[in-house]
Amino acid sequence: MILIVLLTSCKEDKINFNAQVRPILNKNCISCHGGVKQSGGFGLVFRENALAETINGKIGVVPGYPEKSEMISRIAHKDPEMIMPLEREPLSKEDIKTLTKWIEQGAEWQEHWAYLKPNEPEVPEIELDWGNNQIDAFVYQKMKSNNLSPNEEANPYDLVRRVYLDLIGLPPTTEQIEAFINNTSDTRYETLVDALLDSPKYGEHWASMWLDLARYADSKGYEADRGRQIWRYRDWVIKALNEDMPFDQFTIEQLAGDLLPNPTKDQLIATAFHRNTLNNGEGGTDNEEYRISAVIDRVNTTWEIWQSTTMGCVQCHSHPYDPITQDEFYKSFAFFNNTSDWDVPTEHPVYREFDSITQIELDGINKWISNISSETEANKWTNFIHIQEPKIRPEDFNETKNTIHHNRSGQDYMLVYNESYVKLKDVGLDNIDRIYINYNQGEKIKGNLLVKADSLNGSVIGELKLNATRGFENVPIKISTTSKRADLFFHFKSTDKDYQCSIDGFLLGEKLPTNKNEEYANVYTKIDQLLNASYRYTTPVMVEKQKGFSRVTQMFDRGNWLVKTDTVSATIPKLFNPNNDEFKNRLDLAKWLVNEENSLTGRVIANRFWSKIFGKGIVVTSEDFGTLGDKPTHPKLLDWLANRFSKEWNWSIKKLLRTIVLSDTYKQSSVISEDAKAKDPYNQWLARSPRVRLSAEQIRDQALTVSGLLSNKMYGPSVMPPQPDGVWTVVYNDDQWKTSKGEDAYRRGLYTYLRRSSPYPSFISFDASERETCLSRRINTNTPLQALITLNDPVYFDAAINLAQQVKSIEGNKKAKVDLAYKKVMGKKITKEKSKILSNLLVETEAYYTNNKEEAFELVNSENLELASLTVVVNALMNMDEFLVKN
Repeated sequence: MILIVLLTSCKEDKINFNAQVRPILNKNCISCHGGVKQSGGFGLVFRENALAETINGKIGVVPGYPEKSEMISRIAHKDPEMIMPLEREPLSKEDIKTLTKWIEQGAEWQEHWAYLKPNEPEVPEIELDWGNNQIDAFVYQKMKSNNLSPNEEANPYDLVRRVYLDLIGLPPTTEQIEAFINNTSDTRYETLVDALLDSPKYGEHWASMWLDLARYADSKGYEADRGRQIWRYRDWVIKALNEDMPFDQFTIEQLAGDLLPNPTKDQLIATAFHRNTLNNGEGGTDNEEYRISAVIDRVNTTWEIWQSTTMGCVQCHSHPYDPITQDEFYKSFAFFNNTSDWDVPTEHPVYREFDSITQIELDGINKWISNISSETEANKWTNFIHIQEPKIRPEDFNETKNTIHHNRSGQDYMLVYNESYVKLKDVGLDNIDRIYINYNQGEKIKGNLLVKADSLNGSVIGELKLNATRGFENVPIKISTTSKRADLFFHFKSTDKDYQCSIDGFLLGEKLPTNKNEEYANVYTKIDQLLNASYRYTTPVMVEKQKGFSRVTQMFDRGNWLVKTDTVSATIPKLFNPNNDEFKNRLDLAKWLVNEENSLTGRVIANRFWSKIFGKGIVVTSEDFGTLGDKPTHPKLLDWLANRFSKEWNWSIKKLLRTIVLSDTYKQSSVISEDAKAKDPYNQWLARSPRVRLSAEQIRDQALTVSGLLSNKMYGPSVMPPQPDGVWTVVYNDDQWKTSKGEDAYRRGLYTYLRRSSPYPSFISFDASERETCLSRRINTNTPLQALITLNDPVYFDAAINLAQQVKSIEGNKKAKVDLAYKKVMGKKITKEKSKILSNLLVETEAYYTNNKEEAFELVNSENLELASLTVVVNALMNMDEFLVKN
């Protein structure tokens, strides 16, 4: 019996490293003894460092022997010059006791909670007659332990508005609200949720969150910040979300769609995700420097989105708080270092889309190749024509003579002269019968190009007369050789002593499937033409450099790209790869991110969607699940959601959201009692629904919706709604904001043209992202500028005027019109108190405009004083807290 008591006591007294020790170390010790700074040779990020000998020859932590551990000696020291932490408040007696007991028990280390594989949590039982699904069971357990109880269900008017705003980002019309209220079915709410999830507006709403993460913008950034065509990627995101593309597929196509077997157009467009990086078009910049900057951004963005792991600091040194070393950053860098893109204004590689006539020509080639070979072969040629890859650029040339490579913005090409040559080493030729040279040459001079095998004096296997071009053109050089591999020498010759030609690389054209078909020569001619055809739209995409021309990845000394050190190959940090699995490329990385063994992705993504619904995540720091991030308020619920999302629901975002909004937790009223406010002021335990201000896009979209102005048009290029003059006055760029006409001026905020250096003013005022970097969560502020926007922005006045015209047209007195205006804006009946206040506002405004008719005319461009007065009332309604906030 005594033995049982002792064993039970030991079990109860066992120190939990993550719960009890790590918080003490993070708060008091890690800043001086972390992954970067290890004062005295003592570090606390890795256990082996903590147990190692320090500079003074002593051991910081001796498992089982606190009296021999230098850490305990120093934190309990009496000398103010010796006690740790230096120049800070000493540790409390309780903290010292905890650390001492931890070492006494063996100083066992635990990985941070986020890096541990989740167990399947047991669903608690609910004692009350409350709760609709497992979410409620986990939430109720936390409520109960904090002496809280669930709130009553929100009134149906608030609930229907809430679920519309959360699932499609738009408020319901009065007709939609009444239809819900009058529906007596027991399943009316579930039916509504399913209808909203099926709405095309669903994808538009949730795309906004993803585009923040993807740092999507319509401009390239930096000084000139010129425009970029990449809206096809935005369309892809909307469609993928509407189709409920499984999140694992959603991940793989964006990170590595180009590496999939026989990639489709959509899969290539999806890779524009990582072409949203900034591009510097300023004269005199070094393209390699900014290419590297883009690759670093891709590393940081990937780890933040899918793992909520901060990698930015690891570029220069090992992670200060998490067990990730500096070399592991560059091993991640290697995944993204081998793509063909370059920091040049053309942004190649791009997916070129043709006009209908040119597309018919391409479809004919596709059909011809399909008939004589296969759809896979035809698709390969189609992509070759659309993207013009793989391309061997000047940076890939193994050797050159008498050439100048202009590696600067706008001039990333190579100048060649008479007797210049370019060498490409060990090129596979067994399936090559032509090589396209991409060159630019003036009219007055002419040259010849000889392609020689194995040496400058080798046999000529191809020859081309270099005629004048109109800018850079792709011109084929027919290759004739029996060699399967050879070093190729491109030898430029001219009789003109001033001969000069600009080259931007070579395309290796594989042989068509057959040369026996009578259409063979004609098809080649059409391919040659299409490679130089004009196009309607382009989208920057990712393409991996071909084998033999891969980049070597080296670490940067203290993050300085000019000082390279050790060579590394692509893999993930040891923290995530205990089995030392091998990784080859971005596709391997993408598959690992959504692999069942990588439980962190499920937690991170489930938390992101939870955060969007409830205003903050189960882990508030959705950008950082590391040791300095917040702990989950409901860890078992997070694990339950992550397991369902990544396994049972097969990565279905719609099933995840459906489960959340069907919970009784979600359906609670946001009315707060004094008792609940005192016990849980920040609503950590979810004993009420949160009140959350709508996003910048939602506030504008809602105003347009209730006024009847919102366009239902989907997809396509970005639009330019009204904005103040002068916002786009930017040095070195004469682009202008051309206000869109007709319905394009009233499209959803998602489609608004976003220029990084000067984003749409009303969105920035309401905390939208400028999209220069990945943004995991927007921080809601409350500033006077926001009121000035909703009171004065032309969009809100257009909306107010349009709704005022509708209200004015009904029969009835002033009160009836005010009541109708309120119902259309808020979706529910007005209270007597509010009706009286707003009716008085209408009367006072009419009296004012009677004496100031010119102001009324200036407001609504009409002499109708009632219209002007009702416009003021509607504008006031659109500035009320209950309109701007989700209750």
